[in-house]
Amino acid sequence: MNWKLIFGLSLFGLAMAIATVFAIPSNIEPIFWLVIFVICATIIARQVPARHFLHGLLVGIVNSVWVTGAHVLFFDAYIANHAKEAAAMSTAPMPPRVMMVIVGPIIGVASGVVLGLFAWIVRKMIVRRAQ
Repeated sequence: MNWKLIFGLSLFGLAMAIATVFAIPSNIEPIFWLVIFVICATIIARQVPARHFLHGLLVGIVNSVWVTGAHVLFFDAYIANHAKEAAAMSTAPMPPRVMMVIVGPIIGVASGVVLGLFAWIVRKMIVRRAQ
């Protein structure tokens, strides 16, 4: 495992964590994540000799720590800028911060699976192109 690379790539998640609290609305957030995933997948595919999927998965999980932490820490600012999410959380059976702490890691694993698949696919494309 290249932990230095995993942590380094997760800094995109830290940047997005802060940006989604204060600047990026939820309707365009997926576009930013897609660009980040393509960049991360390409870097993983080129710099890691094996276990591309696992590296992507771990980056997604570490990203979720950053994002969940920022959203919980800056909860009031996040809710003030995300009315749709606030409305969804108002009907949750538990306090919104608790909901974030529970759902955040689940989203992290799911996004890590996507990033891992991207990294695996990009690696396959690089190997085919080299042949």
